[in-house]
Amino acid sequence: MQLNQKLILLDQLYRLYDQFISDIDISCHKTCCDCCTCNVTVTALEARRMLEAIPADQWPNFLKLLDATLDTPRFIPLATVNQIADLCASGNEPPEESIDAAWGTCPLLKDRLCPVYDARPFGCRCLVSTSPCQATGSAEMSEFTATVNTLFLQVIEHIDQDGFSGNLSDVMSHMLSDKTGRPVPPPSKIPHLISNSPLRRLLIPPEHQKKITPLLDQIRALPI
Repeated sequence: MQLNQKLILLDQLYRLYDQFISDIDISCHKTCCDCCTCNVTVTALEARRMLEAIPADQWPNFLKLLDATLDTPRFIPLATVNQIADLCASGNEPPEESIDAAWGTCPLLKDRLCPVYDARPFGCRCLVSTSPCQATGSAEMSEFTATVNTLFLQVIEHIDQDGFSGNLSDVMSHMLSDKTGRPVPPPSKIPHLISNSPLRRLLIPPEHQKKITPLLDQIRALPI
């Protein structure tokens, strides 16, 4: 699948998700940044969409911001969501990972605003909370919404199955260092970046299978 086709599919998935959350009374809004931490993970495809929202002459400045975080604590995934699904299906435990919101804010955040808000990755889009996060300390959502979030994460990774994933800082820094922002596979010597995997099994619990079917049918109707 060509890059432009992937980006079109990604935008279609974003719109489908926007339709889904339109029926949820959420507290999130454009100027809220309580969940904007340095722990966001992205696929190379999502990073490419973000880079398209940044003028090329500003890429060096963003690279400096990102590179400054590469020696600081941040969430570094050891497996993608589709790899975790495969591990669970085979009866194996996913790797233990560490994450802490206290590690800091997103390096792209400026004056409490996201400079690429309209192109933000799904890891940001899916943090939809029914109450202000500042009051509770975390996003509050239903178990069904969490299942829907996982479904979209799996499909987005599947579309970019020949790409890679990682912490936002690591992925975007690698792509910006290439000077072109191309979502090329990471060299084996690049730490913290992991190859994506195709979607072989869905992480949908039995109690949500009937309710999620209409949304799943809409996703299956896309040329994925």
